[in-house]
Amino acid sequence: MPKTDKKLNWNFESSYLELPSIFYTKQNPVPVAKPATVFFNEKLAQDLGLDFLNQEKEKLHDYFSGNEIPDGATPLAQAYAGHQFGGFTMLGDGRAILLGEGIDPEGNRFDIQLKGSGRTPYSRRGDGRATLYSMLREYLISEAMFHLKIPTTRSLAVVATGEKVYREEVNEGAVLTRIAKSHLRVGTFEYARAYGSIEDLHTLINYALERHFPEKNNMENPAIALFTAVMHEQIDLIINWLRVGFIHGVMNTDNMHIAGETIDYGPCAFMNAYDPKTVFSSIDRNGRYAFGNQQHVGHWNLTAFANALLPAVAEDQEEAIKLAQKSVDGYQFKFTERYYAMMFAKLGILNPKEEDRVLVNDLLAMMQTHKSDYTQTFLALEEERELEGTLYSSEEFKAWKEKWENLREDKEASVALMRKNNPRVIPRNHWVENALDEAKTGNLEPFSELLEVLANPYGNHSDELKYQPIPEEFDSCYQTFCGT
Repeated sequence: MPKTDKKLNWNFESSYLELPSIFYTKQNPVPVAKPATVFFNEKLAQDLGLDFLNQEKEKLHDYFSGNEIPDGATPLAQAYAGHQFGGFTMLGDGRAILLGEGIDPEGNRFDIQLKGSGRTPYSRRGDGRATLYSMLREYLISEAMFHLKIPTTRSLAVVATGEKVYREEVNEGAVLTRIAKSHLRVGTFEYARAYGSIEDLHTLINYALERHFPEKNNMENPAIALFTAVMHEQIDLIINWLRVGFIHGVMNTDNMHIAGETIDYGPCAFMNAYDPKTVFSSIDRNGRYAFGNQQHVGHWNLTAFANALLPAVAEDQEEAIKLAQKSVDGYQFKFTERYYAMMFAKLGILNPKEEDRVLVNDLLAMMQTHKSDYTQTFLALEEERELEGTLYSSEEFKAWKEKWENLREDKEASVALMRKNNPRVIPRNHWVENALDEAKTGNLEPFSELLEVLANPYGNHSDELKYQPIPEEFDSCYQTFCGT
């Protein structure tokens, strides 16, 4: 059994335990053989009010491997279900343990979860462990997303376990400490509908409102209030993904976070050459979660969410369906409106009209035709540079550029708006893989250097970084993996 820490610094709370017991199983992490801290996010610890950890680094590997349970923690594995590639299934934390909840100096509640912490009742024949490669990948990408100003779970630590993990090959094992507003998912509500009572569903809805949307807690119809709040969070999140070229890769309903954070960095990647059909996930063989499909999958997932909430929407099923459908039907209009607002910001158009949307559509069509780099094209427009390649030499693009320039009434304000919305660097796929490959050999320097670059995505960087050519054919065979 793991040791128990006797210090009082953590101040853990466990509001999740107030839910009916069907939603979790109390369980400690499974101890590991030889824990060793690989990365610890000191700045995040400070922001969370866990400063004392910076003075107790000799104990980090025990805390964040699961070998030592912090005082006040009541470890548990959460139960949930979900639609995976459209098929409904029972799931749950198969390799994660929630230690509990902390309160940061701003008064915000956050979850502390160990990922890769061993088997649970929900492991479904899995080993409950994670590879060092996949946990370092999540650390890197989640921190990059945070600095890109995109809502995300965070990474507090990566601890090597000193054990082997067997996937397609033999890997070093690791545990990642994940920080989140909570771990409530659409799949949690699907689980409540499929396996719980109507009372369980009502309790979960009220808990979610109180934790994430307290301003909506006393509305006439709590289920519709929750759905509407979640829909707005999801729209904003997916539009942020599209803003920087991020492809989640596994947008199953169990990976759709109620509070609008990006969660689960398995088969995710960033698009280089613009193409809405871009897929890098090894398990997405039909392109269900391709870059350009993410907005449609968001709608699909929200429909599943509405269906899970139906018994709590109204007692009469027809009335419940009518109310839920009305809420779901608002998605497309709101998404389209916010999407074009985001794209106009990327183009620095301050006072767009609806008819100007064609300018966005025409540029994206040309970028797809000419296989133009998504990040570099917007950056080149902002910096008034000409990129190599066929896009800038085409007459069609020259005519488009003249129309675009005519819409930029205040050039200084236009450039300022573009700078806020167009990153100068993103986690380029070949950068990420090089850093992770080096980390496998024990060389963490490239990983640390890349972390430093990605911590300042909108700042000044050399042209060698901003306009670096992508290795030829790299993306054509590039795949990312789930890690389970």
